[in-house]
Amino acid sequence: MNINIPNTLTLFRMGIIPVFILAFYWPHPEAHVIATSIFFIAGISDWFDGYLARKLNQQSALGAFLDPLADKLMVVVALCLLIAEYPDNNWLLFSAIIILAREIIISSLREWMATQGKDNIVMVSFAGKAKTFAQLWALGFLIYGKDLFDLPIFTIGIVLIVWAAILTLYSMMTYLISAWSTIKNAG
Repeated sequence: MNINIPNTLTLFRMGIIPVFILAFYWPHPEAHVIATSIFFIAGISDWFDGYLARKLNQQSALGAFLDPLADKLMVVVALCLLIAEYPDNNWLLFSAIIILAREIIISSLREWMATQGKDNIVMVSFAGKAKTFAQLWALGFLIYGKDLFDLPIFTIGIVLIVWAAILTLYSMMTYLISAWSTIKNAG
């Protein structure tokens, strides 16, 4: 196993997921601040491990597998916690369904395209990065969930998660269009 600095950061990100869950449910007045902080630390470590992998020339097959896995685990856990916390918020629910469905579809597409020798067609795009950026900010606002300086943080989070869901659909369509000729010719 290739345990270098970027992979260590990715494993750290996976390891703090149980801490994030405990902080989210901790019956303490500042639990929302702690859970949000943990979520953003995970997001920063995601950017940092990718940067270090490129800068230190420590990209690896293990990192290419673990990094998106860690990202998806954190997002899925955050969405599940938020849906459980706000079961009557249909904007959140529908956005979460779109985001989760896209992750399953695109992960499956990438895996299948790799078996076709065309995994370079469904590489991460700008649309995918924009989706991730919007999604992480939306989830951070929703996890925090309390008004701050008279700003309705939860409402802003809902607007951002809907925007993230729209970007998610757009991103999914760009991947599917890129892969369409391979899909169409599959036998």
